[in-house]
Amino acid sequence: MLVLAHISDLHLDGSARATERAERVRDRLWELPGPVDALLVTGDIAEHGTEPEYEEAARILGLRGGDAPFPVLTCPGNHDSRTPYRKALLDRPGGEGPVNSVQVFDDGAVLMCDSSIPGRDDGELDEETYDWIETTLDELDDGLSALLVLHHPPVALHHPLPDSYPLRHPGRLAGLLARRPEIAGLITGHAHTPAATTFAGRPLVVGPGVTWTLRLPWEGERIADREAPPGFALHVLDDSGRLTSHFRVVP
Repeated sequence: MLVLAHISDLHLDGSARATERAERVRDRLWELPGPVDALLVTGDIAEHGTEPEYEEAARILGLRGGDAPFPVLTCPGNHDSRTPYRKALLDRPGGEGPVNSVQVFDDGAVLMCDSSIPGRDDGELDEETYDWIETTLDELDDGLSALLVLHHPPVALHHPLPDSYPLRHPGRLAGLLARRPEIAGLITGHAHTPAATTFAGRPLVVGPGVTWTLRLPWEGERIADREAPPGFALHVLDDSGRLTSHFRVVP
């Protein structure tokens, strides 16, 4: 059984508000008494994509000095910038190509996929990323389930804001899923609202936002609820390859 904590959309901008909300969620996660295998951070880590913002994120997420109690796995969102993201968050050489990574556990694999398009708010998995996904899945042990993790959901969530900036060309992703039964589900961010649906016959889970929560059209005209507490998700991938998700808020 694989247990994954999940946060998204921190939008760290140097403000006391953004920092406090991120640290509040971090503290709750670090205090969890049970076995958590990793923390997933699904993009929009920084508000402006600057090195100081990523340096703050690295501090908060325990990516410097090994402070985190479990691996912290990240992928970029549309507010992130690849070169400073690599340099200041991951402590790796800069570069403009997609930032993809995989973590293989005894009970499953997690593929962190870069769906960002530099300079745009919508998303896309490019040719390099699709090739990387196929190669990575080919190298996994037979029978090992995998999760695809990215920023942009490939389906409409019934709100005009996130639905204006979706993952482009979702049909190609659906074709990948049709060929790859080992993919147990998809985990995304971007929408600032916890949500659960399906895509191409697989579970699709959207993590809550840390910085603010999206108000749905029938909840009122104000889009961003900045007073709602930040939240996180806990995903369980069991031995049968079934994905179960739980959501929590941090008052």
